[in-house]
Amino acid sequence: MDYNRIFQSAIDRLHDEGRYRVFIDILRTKGNFPNAMCFGGNGPKPIRVWCSNDYLGMGQHPAVVTAMELALHDVGAGSGGTRNISGNTHYHTELEAELASLHGKEGALLFTSGYVSNEAALSTLGKLLPGCVIFSDELNHASMIAGIKSSGCEKRVFRHNDLEHLEELLAAEDADTPKLIAFESVYSMDGDIAPIDAICDLADKYGALTYLDEVHAVGMYGDQGGGISERDGVAHRITIIEGTLGKAFGVMGGYITADRMIIDCIRSYAPGFIFTTSLSPVLVAGALASVRHLKASAEERRAQQEAAAMLKAKFTAAGLPLMPSVTHIVPLLVGCPVKAKKISDILLAEYGLYVQPINYPTVPRGTERLRFTPGPHHDADMMDELVGALVEIFGREDIRLAA
Repeated sequence: MDYNRIFQSAIDRLHDEGRYRVFIDILRTKGNFPNAMCFGGNGPKPIRVWCSNDYLGMGQHPAVVTAMELALHDVGAGSGGTRNISGNTHYHTELEAELASLHGKEGALLFTSGYVSNEAALSTLGKLLPGCVIFSDELNHASMIAGIKSSGCEKRVFRHNDLEHLEELLAAEDADTPKLIAFESVYSMDGDIAPIDAICDLADKYGALTYLDEVHAVGMYGDQGGGISERDGVAHRITIIEGTLGKAFGVMGGYITADRMIIDCIRSYAPGFIFTTSLSPVLVAGALASVRHLKASAEERRAQQEAAAMLKAKFTAAGLPLMPSVTHIVPLLVGCPVKAKKISDILLAEYGLYVQPINYPTVPRGTERLRFTPGPHHDADMMDELVGALVEIFGREDIRLAA
């Protein structure tokens, strides 16, 4: 068996389709975000980052950095093991209490990432509910899909944000069948929002539990940063709210919040929680500082929303193909993986502007795009520089602008 040929063929397919991913080598400079240094070629050169999921720049915030430095000094680097074996620290306990409070729930449970929290929670829920059927939005994240698949449950996929289709699928099941509706609040590639309240109405009508992924919304929306469910006053209607500490909160980790019984079940049965080393107390301390800051401060959210609105307006005025978005996500349609990669490469090499192309399977074929995430520290001059570069490149590469 020629194993190398098989592996090489797999990589060659990605190159042939224009989907081979290249990770650039950068270092952010504390206190200078979105500016960074890019390594390679003739040595490090300054660049400006336009695609970070550190939406509010909290990974650079003095309160977060100071909390992590203090924790490192006080307790050292690692947690010491799994939560079951010496890896449960007071930092973990404090952060879980803070997250439960953020979402108005009785309890919370920390995981090493948002991917792990989705996979572990959904797979465990499905296994604990005999005969459960999970109803999943067709645009749900890969981690949710993996968790549902691992649960062994029957799955019903409903068309994206389509309430009529969801109800049709719910109504087709026996009334006594355990049901779980899994969906997201903000869909990060298109920037649209789920009709959470209406989905909860259907859940009540058909006796279903609800599982809401707020990964791209926590820290970003609501008076305290509790996400779209807080902003819309519906968090109390959701059975389980899942989030991340690695995006708007600027650190690392994932979590779920729910009532104490559900949290205890996941804590006690989920292999993805039980058998992995817990988050470093240093990371947990930083996340705790970030959550507390954003619960009290709306300034970062306000500045970020203003930046997103400004960039959308500048893209539109320049005739660039902005895709519809009602959130902080600013997607620019290219429609071809090769062209999306080329635009990204030119922006970085010639202009020092960094944005990653988003290609299949992250988005459907034919909708390849550049996904911009302007933050509180992207100003009007930076945006004008970006728009000018994009207009020049689109013209050079003969990519059609909006009418």
